[in-house]
Amino acid sequence: MGDPRGFITVPRKEASYRPRNERIYDFGEVEQTLDEADRKLQASRCMDCGVPFCHWGCPVGSKIPEWQDAFYKGNKELAYEILHSTNSFPEVTGRICPAPCEKSCVLSINDEPVTIRENEAATVEHAFTQGWVKANPPAVRSGKKVAVVGSGPAGLSAADLLNHFGHEVTVFEKNDAIGGLLRYGIPDFKLNKTVIDRRLAIFGEEGISFKTSVKIGQDISKEELLKEFDAVVLAMGSETPRDLPVEGRNLDGVHFAMDFLTQSNRRIAGETIPEEKSIYAKGKHVLVIGGGDTGSDCVGTSIRQKAASVTQIEILPKPPEKREFNNPWPYWPNTLRTSSSHLEGCERKWSLLTKKLIGENGQVSQAEVVEVAWSKNESGQWVMNEAGEPQLLQADLVLLSMGFTQPVHNGLLDTLGVEYDNRGNVKVNAQKQTSVEKIFAAGDVERGASLVVHAISAGRVAAENVHVFLMK
Repeated sequence: MGDPRGFITVPRKEASYRPRNERIYDFGEVEQTLDEADRKLQASRCMDCGVPFCHWGCPVGSKIPEWQDAFYKGNKELAYEILHSTNSFPEVTGRICPAPCEKSCVLSINDEPVTIRENEAATVEHAFTQGWVKANPPAVRSGKKVAVVGSGPAGLSAADLLNHFGHEVTVFEKNDAIGGLLRYGIPDFKLNKTVIDRRLAIFGEEGISFKTSVKIGQDISKEELLKEFDAVVLAMGSETPRDLPVEGRNLDGVHFAMDFLTQSNRRIAGETIPEEKSIYAKGKHVLVIGGGDTGSDCVGTSIRQKAASVTQIEILPKPPEKREFNNPWPYWPNTLRTSSSHLEGCERKWSLLTKKLIGENGQVSQAEVVEVAWSKNESGQWVMNEAGEPQLLQADLVLLSMGFTQPVHNGLLDTLGVEYDNRGNVKVNAQKQTSVEKIFAAGDVERGASLVVHAISAGRVAAENVHVFLMK
């Protein structure tokens, strides 16, 4: 414990964002960091609880009291080692994780949790600066070969652990660069891509092989895959977006959010997007349908592309500012979340149902929406009813950000012959093993769309079970 009275004498302090009038003109990371003295003070607030709910709340089981104590005492190299022991790339979660650890911190009872996520990012960045983050290839190889299909957080996490177990790991990616969701789905203002490349360089030095622009099932058949590799880990994510089946859906200017974000990330990386395929917000009235993190990313990206206006609507009611009685600590708080993007000039609306999209000459120009009211029926199920007159929202560009339903079945998954669960995800047992003996699955492909930190955890669980399978 850094300071036995730190949580009493030191208030919680968060770093601010870069000034709005500066950050909206570029895609640089928006978050600033606390100075050295403040970070140490925040670490001193950790109480080393007898039951560390932060550790319980973290999907990767980060040993938060231990590394915060090391950080406070000035042993930052040890702090990094503890962080890295449960997380292959804490520099990523230190930037984009919604911090379930902080929500479950005992001090959250009074809305004053320990500053964990920011100290995590600061610890890792200091470790890189000092040269402590080095390649550590395994001393002995097992002679076993593992294929990881997909290079997002689950795939990279699994590949890292399997490689350290001594297996020969090859990561296959259908796109032309490694990173999956981290590279193509998250804007640079939240996660600069040099952060990914820096870690990938270390993975390469440690012996992991990466093959891009390869589609398993087309470029490599199922038979070739299972013959060449002793085990396979599927980590392709959940890429089937939830659609909006309303009149006007097929008008020009209506796109899935991930298509918009992927194209923006490619453009920032220096790629040229053909004019006829370009999805760009400049000068347009943007309507983002869906109130989650992906929708927030669309908001921030649209503002940086100089949209005329940005409106984000959500079909669910506006969440409360504080926890309600049926949502107690230490569980995840179902409260209003406001991102840096929302603070940059976005209008947010709740309890709105999109009835239809209206266009002129094939181009979307408006959205007809109606307010809805939510209530429970006799069975206790939530029921939605229209509660007002339809209204029109100006919309030259409509971005559908309503989540994902399941992984893409057509192609690889159907070819491999794996079973699906009742939600359409790849069905796995407790060991993350699919119905095909040598094939395992990890992350959104078997869990459904979730947090990056959940995917990292799933990749590690799958890797541990693959290792047991290979060593039998």
